[in-house]
Amino acid sequence: MKIAIAQLNPTIGDILGNSHLILEAAKKAEVEGANLLLTPELSLIGYPPRDLLINPSFIADAGAQLQQLAQALPQKLAVIVGTAVPNAKAVKLGGKSLFNSAVLLQNGVVKQVFHKRLLPTYDVFDEDRYFEPGENSNYFSIGEVKIGVTICEDLWNNEEFWGKRSYAGDPVSDLAKLGVDLVVNLSASPYCAGKRGVRSAMLQHSVIRCAIPIIYANQVGGNDDIIFDGSSFAVNRKGDLIQVLASFETDFAVLEYDAAKQDLFGSNQPSAAGSEAAPLSFHPAEGDAEIWAALVLGVRDYVRKCGFSKVVLGLSGGIDSALVAAIASCAIGPENVLGVLMPSPYSSDHSVNDALELARNLGIAIELLPIGDLMKTYDRTLADLFINTTFGIAEENIQSRIRGNLLMAISNKFGHLLLSTGNKSEMAVGYCTLYGDMNGGLAVISDVPKTRVYSLCRWLNSGSEKIKNQADLGKEIIPVNIITKPPSAELKPGQIDKDSLPDYDVLDDILQRFIETHESAQQIIAAGHDEAVVKRVVKLVRQAEFKRRQAAPGLKISDRAFGTGWRMPIAKSSFY
Repeated sequence: MKIAIAQLNPTIGDILGNSHLILEAAKKAEVEGANLLLTPELSLIGYPPRDLLINPSFIADAGAQLQQLAQALPQKLAVIVGTAVPNAKAVKLGGKSLFNSAVLLQNGVVKQVFHKRLLPTYDVFDEDRYFEPGENSNYFSIGEVKIGVTICEDLWNNEEFWGKRSYAGDPVSDLAKLGVDLVVNLSASPYCAGKRGVRSAMLQHSVIRCAIPIIYANQVGGNDDIIFDGSSFAVNRKGDLIQVLASFETDFAVLEYDAAKQDLFGSNQPSAAGSEAAPLSFHPAEGDAEIWAALVLGVRDYVRKCGFSKVVLGLSGGIDSALVAAIASCAIGPENVLGVLMPSPYSSDHSVNDALELARNLGIAIELLPIGDLMKTYDRTLADLFINTTFGIAEENIQSRIRGNLLMAISNKFGHLLLSTGNKSEMAVGYCTLYGDMNGGLAVISDVPKTRVYSLCRWLNSGSEKIKNQADLGKEIIPVNIITKPPSAELKPGQIDKDSLPDYDVLDDILQRFIETHESAQQIIAAGHDEAVVKRVVKLVRQAEFKRRQAAPGLKISDRAFGTGWRMPIAKSSFY
């Protein structure tokens, strides 16, 4: 029996377009001689659909399109499609009105429906807001082969692997008790650095525990702040990875289940030949190449799915805007990127020159809009009100807000998406200006710490990766002076970041401990950090919550990002 995996990139709410993607994959699976096609979780409507699910017409349209898709698919091919299915018992018995379901289509009809049992509510997930959990696990058969069906989180309750149980039920164990020969999983598992390896390790452990091979079909693409890496895979009875699909791009693969051997074989492991190909593995996680690929995909899909074709960003000559410009150039092509230089009287000559050199390296368009005269206008307007006060943060922030207004004007005039360029370290401690440098439709690196920004830029210059469409580019993409000079906002004479912040390697370690691993200030101090520095950083993080609440969506690459999954109160005790 041949099983195809369609690693798709659906658009949320584009029911007709997503249906077309599934149909095209089904035609390809038929040509490849497949008996079964797997698609990702909620592949028909896109994941996560959020409050679209409370729109009755949306659910009705999805149901109607599912029926049309069933009739259009190759008749003999079994296809599993992810969609939201109404809960017919909800009106009389209570509960949520929908199930998150996997629907088996074959011979023009719906043959069987399977409901997701484990509904996550942590991080970016909020599934029990919309869905009723399925009551039990089930399977379908192709010939004599029993195929158990699970949906995403249903695989994530392996008590032995995690050292704890997160839900009462364990769908994998329940399917094992039903005597299934194979488990398939429709997934929309968001990316964060290191997660690919964790997924495979967890499922390999599950396979070894239950002696049942598993096929994992994951969504790929960017939807709002969430990036899905794809990286679908299959694990045989021994717990070996025998098929790994591409990361950060759509892909398709066909595997074979040998009923006589009761095992799976990848496309490079023909069962008839009895070959024993070496097991596969994911590359080491959390590297710059992986994060770069995630950010490029996130920008490309956000621009495309939001209906834009070009982007604009401010170029300061600093490292953050340089990295964002490089990511955008790779994501949508340098011809679609506009960089705007807005020097003030405090901007150094080298910053302007560095920005111009970066633009030449990337091949992006550039505009120069000095803001000195605008600053004088503000000074005159505020002179009477600000009399007898000293120059300070208010005046510094006016510069940022002038730049933000100019960028928004360009965005409005030409229909370009404005990319903001602040990093996670700045967002954490509030070193960003509301209605200034925080302006934008997408915060590209708001989940990238400053130390990682430097690492990514050095990696780009190492020659280990070339920006697409830049084949003639030399090794130096980011001008070396941008990387080596002390970082500065240049909002007053001689200003550098170290004047008001710890070294970034110190700051980022404190922030990682406090934000991502939830260590207390005392625990961080006990780990060796200076007490005064820790307490100041923690205070800054708490005070900046109101700014983060108003920030543009930011691409998530860590397991604790300032975005959908970050739900801190603004008005709260200063103790926590």
